[in-house]
Amino acid sequence: MAMRLSGLMSGMDTESIIQELVMVRRTKVDNTKKAQTKHQWKQEAWKDLNSQVLKLYNGALSNMRFESSFMKKTTKVSNPNVVSVITGENAMNSVQNLQIERLAKSAYMTGGELKNAGEEYKGSSKVMDILAANGLDFGEDSESGNINITVNGETKTITVGKDTTINGFVRDLRDAGLNASFDEKNQRLFISSKSTGKDQNFTIMGGDVNGCKALQALGISSYGATEKAYLERLADPANTDTIIAERLATVKDNLVAKKAELTTEQQSKLKQLDAYNALFDGVDTTKPLSEEDLEKVKSKLDSMKSSTNATEKAAYKELQSWVDDYNKITTELDDIVANKLEEAGTDENGNTVYQLTEEHKNAVTEQVEKEIASATELKNLYDTGALKSTVENKIEGDDARISLNGVNFESNSNTFEINGLTLTVNATTAQNEVVTVTTEDDTAGIYDMVKNFFKEYNTIINQMDKLYNADAAKDFEPLTEEEKEEMSESAVEEWEKKIKDAILRKDSTLGTVSSAMKEIMMSGVNVNGKTMYLSDFGIETLSYFIAGENEKGAYHIDGDPDDAATSGNADKLKSMIASDPQSVVSFFTGLSRNLYSKLSDLMRGTEYSSSYTLYDDKRMKEEYNDYNSKIAELEDKLNDYEDNWYSKFAAMETAMAKLQSNASAVTSLLGG
Repeated sequence: MAMRLSGLMSGMDTESIIQELVMVRRTKVDNTKKAQTKHQWKQEAWKDLNSQVLKLYNGALSNMRFESSFMKKTTKVSNPNVVSVITGENAMNSVQNLQIERLAKSAYMTGGELKNAGEEYKGSSKVMDILAANGLDFGEDSESGNINITVNGETKTITVGKDTTINGFVRDLRDAGLNASFDEKNQRLFISSKSTGKDQNFTIMGGDVNGCKALQALGISSYGATEKAYLERLADPANTDTIIAERLATVKDNLVAKKAELTTEQQSKLKQLDAYNALFDGVDTTKPLSEEDLEKVKSKLDSMKSSTNATEKAAYKELQSWVDDYNKITTELDDIVANKLEEAGTDENGNTVYQLTEEHKNAVTEQVEKEIASATELKNLYDTGALKSTVENKIEGDDARISLNGVNFESNSNTFEINGLTLTVNATTAQNEVVTVTTEDDTAGIYDMVKNFFKEYNTIINQMDKLYNADAAKDFEPLTEEEKEEMSESAVEEWEKKIKDAILRKDSTLGTVSSAMKEIMMSGVNVNGKTMYLSDFGIETLSYFIAGENEKGAYHIDGDPDDAATSGNADKLKSMIASDPQSVVSFFTGLSRNLYSKLSDLMRGTEYSSSYTLYDDKRMKEEYNDYNSKIAELEDKLNDYEDNWYSKFAAMETAMAKLQSNASAVTSLLGG
């Protein structure tokens, strides 16, 4: 703001005079701002009310349109300590007998104590140091050892080198599909399968002598029946040809499956590219991209890299990710097709048959022969005691087993899904104990669903009546910042609350919505040729003289223990749910559909309102923006008006200064 010095010659308080002159026009600006504030509060009131209605519309009301929502079942068990049950909608009413033989278990290994001669190790300790403390080493010709981890039939190999730490080894175990940790306090490794069930059993075996030495030092060397049988089979020369043939077949099947998986992924990636096809001069996305087409994509990416356009920047990130994924898939697929698999004709259905390439067959055979040689050596070392088992304890994983009505069921977890029931077993049953599982209609669930619907409906309709019938606040207008400074904070809040409470008073749209909802609720529904009303189910509004203010549209359920007004009446709704559930379902699905349809009509999008909106939100937004323009225009005019007065008074001061100067000159000439 420019600094102004006024009234120096005239001695007048020109600042006050100008502000008084401007005040009248400033009031017009303030009034427009107040009108905009009230408009904003009205938008907020409608937005809040619309959210409540939309919640009812998408939630309770939407669910109650369908008979399936009323098909509720409940299940009780005679011993809830051993089993819990979730009842699905397809469960049958029944009384069943349950016995629990065993629970599902995870495979679990407790390693032997690492502490040696009083020395304790940390997670950062190197495996080589533990080997040395146990009188073991990898030998001069080797710096690492291999350990094979087999989980659910899949084997992964971990390499233990001279710099491998206990924590690093634990991470490798986790990457191989196990849970693992090192307890420094107890100096033990603890390892388990990630899931329960016998299919999750795991083995940890040395792939060579150094790998076995590492396992022995780490306290997790196991040479039980499983490991012994594995080594004996590999070490027996009579099994060599069979083992090689089995491995070749497995490798081929896995590669064929992997090729199919990668091809599907590649096709999926190409489909994604369709969205950007216009960018690439007609790149054909119906088949794997040629080198030329892929170069087009990469070239376009380079041109987009430095773009400042937000859309292109977002597209660049997505496409860069696409190229990386596509390259990875294609490279792996090309490797399989070029080096590991080759076509070997077709089967009777015309499908391509694959076989391993001679080169890859030789590579697999060579690897198996190495494993056989290593197994022979390891078996001898274990049998002679040069290598030994150091695992403290190993528990095999197992499946849960139950008997339901005399029929046995097994699961790799402690959860069973049987005929609409989800049973989670927590303990085995005592000898000769039979748990009774009783499934029946959940009348309480149906009652609660209806009750909860009316709780939501009543809250909304009471709020609508309160807003529509609010006391007028015509003497209250939003406060300017100057006015707020003259009042306490609580006084400002109270003042604004009076305006906000009355913001939708007698609003025509609100009146239309409220009346439409009440009309639907009072209307009848045809049930098997008979028109029924809410009153037939003991659900009515209170009389005019009993109902509270702005609560005359709310419904009350006779016999509802949570409703002081009607709790003493006979519970007609519960009786009808028990005696004639089909009529209850037919009525409430019909009533819900009618109200849902009416609200759909009221919330249909128009030129002035968005979809799922009861009020003219688009129009109100435009009106709010119009206020911004109008306020800016009025403020510009006010500033011009104020500047004009300052200019006039400045001119007067200048003229008076000149007059005084001339007068002084004349006086001086006259010798005054």
